[in-house]
Amino acid sequence: MKRIGILILLFSILFKGSAQDVLHSSPIATITVSDSDLLSFDTRDQLYLSNAQGDLYLFDENGDQINYFSPLQQGRLQQLEAAWTVTVFTFSEDRQEFRILDRFLNPVSEGRYPFPEVNLAKASTLGNANIIWIWDESDFSLKRMDYRRKAILDQQPLNLILNQEQLVVVELREIKNRLFMNTRSSGVFIFDNQANLLETLSLPSFDRICYFKDRLLWVEGQEVWFYHLPTGKTEVILDLKGRNAKEIQLGQERMALVYPDRIELFLIPEALKKLN
Repeated sequence: MKRIGILILLFSILFKGSAQDVLHSSPIATITVSDSDLLSFDTRDQLYLSNAQGDLYLFDENGDQINYFSPLQQGRLQQLEAAWTVTVFTFSEDRQEFRILDRFLNPVSEGRYPFPEVNLAKASTLGNANIIWIWDESDFSLKRMDYRRKAILDQQPLNLILNQEQLVVVELREIKNRLFMNTRSSGVFIFDNQANLLETLSLPSFDRICYFKDRLLWVEGQEVWFYHLPTGKTEVILDLKGRNAKEIQLGQERMALVYPDRIELFLIPEALKKLN
């Protein structure tokens, strides 16, 4: 019986080790843009990339540049989202303004946030039904704005809900009618579409949310981890094999690894594709 127990233990260790795949493939493209900053995939695996001045570059699924947009008044972007079906959303904290573009980088709607209703927007994201979410640090509240009328619809003070004296919000993202608030050191807060707090996730700090198949993914060390939202399971899913990437983003069939000086574009590894 003792020998059988040892064999079972060895088998379980080997099986656990094999569950973590190693990234052996070479990138299909390497993208370098001076002062590159934020990136986002659209639903066709085209990659949108901003630089520190707020210029936008558009690359196809093979990593070839196919378009470029430079605003008349430049400013670094805090948000770049292309995962919506037909629009691209950007937000600049420096300029306190948003911009919505089509897939060809033609501006569709843009403007500054209404003052004094919004005093200090530190994070913002596009929502459903012509809504823009705004994190206003001046009064510690989430606000919803109709971007067509540039009118604040409602607001939710969070000082009592979150019980936080200080909150550094890195990013807002609306995903499947839930609002994700990514913070520097307080984890990720999840709200419903009326800004009611649903859940608090105690996760390591990461700059940008990567959402894939009901999971949040991030790079820690030289490994890709995920948090499974329905079950709360946390697991290493991919060994990057010595690659010191700082961020991961996923499209439909493409994976981007982000480094300080470049972006490597891969086909999504089988370990991620086979996730349910």
